[in-house]
Amino acid sequence: MKFADLHLHTLFSDGTYTPEELVLKAVDAGLACIAITDHDTVCGLAQAIAIGRDKGLEVLPGIELSAEYGSQEVHVLGYLINYKLRGFLRQLDILRENRVMRVHKIIGKLNAVGINLDTQAVFDICAGGIPGRLHIARALVKGGFVKSIFEAFNKYIGDKGPAYVLGFHFSPQDAIRFIRDAGGVSVLAHPHCLHNDELILKFAKLGLMGLEAYYPEYSQEETNFYLNLAKEYNLLVTGGSDCHGNAKSEVKIGSVKIPYELVEKLKEANDPASSAYSAIRKAQGLKQMNPAPSKSSNRIKRRCGVNKKEGAG
Repeated sequence: MKFADLHLHTLFSDGTYTPEELVLKAVDAGLACIAITDHDTVCGLAQAIAIGRDKGLEVLPGIELSAEYGSQEVHVLGYLINYKLRGFLRQLDILRENRVMRVHKIIGKLNAVGINLDTQAVFDICAGGIPGRLHIARALVKGGFVKSIFEAFNKYIGDKGPAYVLGFHFSPQDAIRFIRDAGGVSVLAHPHCLHNDELILKFAKLGLMGLEAYYPEYSQEETNFYLNLAKEYNLLVTGGSDCHGNAKSEVKIGSVKIPYELVEKLKEANDPASSAYSAIRKAQGLKQMNPAPSKSSNRIKRRCGVNKKEGAG
């Protein structure tokens, strides 16, 4: 039986592995397919796909877009995107420019409170990828200003820290449309972080096509909750380890893997000529349903805290 890990990050966003290292580790893990889903960038895709082809590993082009709904951060995964599309790349350039500006503002605030971190130290760690708060946190650790990434967020750059700067985000609707316009399939990442399961249906009505039901923090009971929700709303199911390399060393590539048949369903749903594509589009007009959150859903919501935000930029 073949398996896939559809949620992975490289050093082009907030992971620590190069695309080549990620592919080789996936091969060693016995996976048949992976998806590179870096935050707001596709810089590592071409290299990963080429190396994967040589190694007999299927690499799906993907991305994880940061969005915001009210004060709630929402991450939308995009699979099977046309990552060379000019308009798509233009939008990513806008995101990058905003992230770079944010880094400069955060460092300015750090300097104001006596932390003399150099901007170049952050971009050196970023290695040409999309800069974010995690890169700043790593630079703070490397510079000896803090002892850990957790301390960097908790003391300085977290949402309530003195150096916090609000980031630029799409709305969920924009992120979903952005992925669709790039020919891809939009999937809600780690849905427990929403803290409101009713939003899943709302996003489905906006064009969301799938739900990440397999995730490292989920028990079998919790996975079943999201599998049932996906079935009720006629959403695709995906999953993955959300491996960031050494940044989250306890989460290994392939530690969460899904049957390859779910990859096949993803591809089928992305084909406008298929019945699956039509069924999902039709389902987005379903009548309002308000399932009460289960105990398992409430339990995982309590676990979605600073550790997730560390990887969010």
